[in-house]
Amino acid sequence: MKSVPKYDADLHCHTSASDGESTPEEVVLLAAETGLKALAITDHDTVSGLEDAEKKARQLGIILVKGIEINTDGDGKEVHVLGLSMDEKKPYLKKKLVELQGKRIIRINEILEKLKKLRVDISYQEVLIYAKGESVGRPHVAQAMVKHGYVASFKEAFDRYLKIGSPAYVPRKKITPVLAIEIIREAGGVAVLAHPGDRILDSEIKLWINEGLQGIEVNHPDHSKQEIMKYTRITEKMKLIATGGSDYHGSGIKPGIKLGGWGVGLEVIDQIEKAKAK
Repeated sequence: MKSVPKYDADLHCHTSASDGESTPEEVVLLAAETGLKALAITDHDTVSGLEDAEKKARQLGIILVKGIEINTDGDGKEVHVLGLSMDEKKPYLKKKLVELQGKRIIRINEILEKLKKLRVDISYQEVLIYAKGESVGRPHVAQAMVKHGYVASFKEAFDRYLKIGSPAYVPRKKITPVLAIEIIREAGGVAVLAHPGDRILDSEIKLWINEGLQGIEVNHPDHSKQEIMKYTRITEKMKLIATGGSDYHGSGIKPGIKLGGWGVGLEVIDQIEKAKAK
């Protein structure tokens, strides 16, 4: 018997095409088993998992929202932008994603050089074992570190070595939130500020709205009740779409974060489709 989820739609989850544990088909199957009616696949800087996810969603009768999460730098802060309901075959999107993959490869090799100086010796080829898709990132480095016994857990890898301010951290190769919004909008998608937490200024949100931002991810496991209330007010005041999702990666990567544990109602998908038409 299916469990009944709190939400109809989870609009933020990851697969093995980027840094999730499960394949796109497995994530869609889990969504069906959980009782979700709709799901967005939003892998980091890649759309390579969408074709397989779409086939599985069609078989299971689940609405698939084709998405992406683009990692950017905004004035020295990590800013993530979700693209929802895109045409992943757009040439400009493909071109920009190839560029992003290249920047990811350069960054990971720089991280590995720093780790080597810290006597943590892991090769790029070892990291690629964990990057099952085309989007290689810090989580794959962390997995290799755990495998080789340099750290006891994924969290320890980030806390000691990989997060901002840690000795092996390397800043992201610059792509701005404005460029991410442009990429998403050009691909026919809806641009949403992902899990802003307490890092983002109202003035920055206003700037990005002027550049085409259409929504804010309000319901997210990293958000406190106060932050949810704050961003709900902002979306209402600025006439933005309030989205939500679990940011699911799998229990080994984000323990306690269950698919469908955070999300929205199906009416939000209608809002997304209407926003695309404008």
